[in-house]
Amino acid sequence: MKIKINLGAISEPMQSENLKTGDWGTHYPVVDKEKCTACKTCEQYCPDLCIEVKEFGEEKYAVVNYNYCKGCGICASVCPFEAIKMELKDIFKFEVC
Repeated sequence: MKIKINLGAISEPMQSENLKTGDWGTHYPVVDKEKCTACKTCEQYCPDLCIEVKEFGEEKYAVVNYNYCKGCGICASVCPFEAIKMELKDIFKFEVC
């Protein structure tokens, strides 16, 4: 008898499609539409397929599905044009008294 145990990692792509995991992380990606060349590098590397290049009339740029993005930052680190920056979520911003 074999028992399959997942150790917290997503073992198959798009498993998070059934779970809204967008509020798991501390950061979120922001796409600079002016810098994005729609090269699809971010789309290819996203482990949960949360970012894709879409067309808006004459424009094309990457769009993030924040419902499923965990904020891992892979898209930002692989972007050859530095068009994606990771921002700290507001809930984690605070002032020191």
